[in-house]
Amino acid sequence: MTQIKVDCQHACRNTCAMLNEALRKEASMVRFYEGILAECTFPEVRTFLTDLVEEKRKSILSIIQKLNELHVHSQSIDGIISSFNFNV
Repeated sequence: MTQIKVDCQHACRNTCAMLNEALRKEASMVRFYEGILAECTFPEVRTFLTDLVEEKRKSILSIIQKLNELHVHSQSIDGIISSFNFNV
C-alpha cells in the first residue's frame, strides 16, 4: 500500500491544514464504504460496513469539533492582541 505524505505547514491561522486533510480523507472513506454498502447483499458484511461508516462519521464530527475549537481559540487570541494599543 502506498502512503501519501502530507507535510504540516506549521503556519495555520484559524484552522489546521492537517486536520482539514484528515477531514477530507475521512469523508472520502465514508463515501467509499457507502458505495460498497449499496452493492453488498451479505448481511454480516453489511453490518460490518455500517459499523465502519458510523465510526468514520464519528471521526468526522470529532475533527470538525477540533477545527471549530481552533477557530474560536484563534479568534480569542486575535481579540486579545487587537485590544492592545501598539501606537505609542
